[in-house]
Amino acid sequence: MSDAIKLQADLRTEFGKGAARRTRREGKTPAVIYGHGAEPIHVALPAHDTWQALKNPNALLTIVIDGKEQLALAKDVQRDPIKPVIDHVDLVTVNRGEKVTVDITVIVTGEAAAETVVTVENSQIQVEAEATHIPEGVEVSVEGLEAGTQILAKQLELPAGSTLVSDEELLVVNITQQVSAEALEAELAEAEGEAGIEKDEAEEGGEAEGDAAEGDAESEDKPEGDEA
Repeated sequence: MSDAIKLQADLRTEFGKGAARRTRREGKTPAVIYGHGAEPIHVALPAHDTWQALKNPNALLTIVIDGKEQLALAKDVQRDPIKPVIDHVDLVTVNRGEKVTVDITVIVTGEAAAETVVTVENSQIQVEAEATHIPEGVEVSVEGLEAGTQILAKQLELPAGSTLVSDEELLVVNITQQVSAEALEAELAEAEGEAGIEKDEAEEGGEAEGDAAEGDAESEDKPEGDEA
């Protein structure tokens, strides 16, 4: 990913919730740009173009302010829970050649062996890459792999220029044996049977305790006989 998406930005002079609502009504998205020790810059971005650009969370952006360009990455994106609208964006400035740490998606390809289940335990891993060459994801093939196979983060073939930041032993993909419907039914029946036995034993134990308690009560009520 080397081509930056260009967005024209207008400087914002009003702040607060009311100002943000007015900005959105004008078809723009409130945003703040910060990083490299510079003072934060509050801007308004074209809403539709920003929505399109940020479909990829690691999209490299070129923000144009008063004719000057600045490369940036989205650090935090606040989306409307219902409408396809971005409420606010935090952007962090980057320079060409600078290394950044990002999360990239794990893309599983191929078909594992018959009667297996492929589970993606971690759908993202963290890598370090150049800001202008952030990979969109990392592919991992499960073609023909048998049950019992586990793929760890250190086994992934990362795109050129990327280095792993996540724990090397992080479990990414787990392949297990598929359980048939018959086997599931048998396990369920066995579990129900064991539960029934435990319940019967508990009830019998309760009855025995009740009988013993009743016997003790009777012995306490019975008058003692005369001593010889």
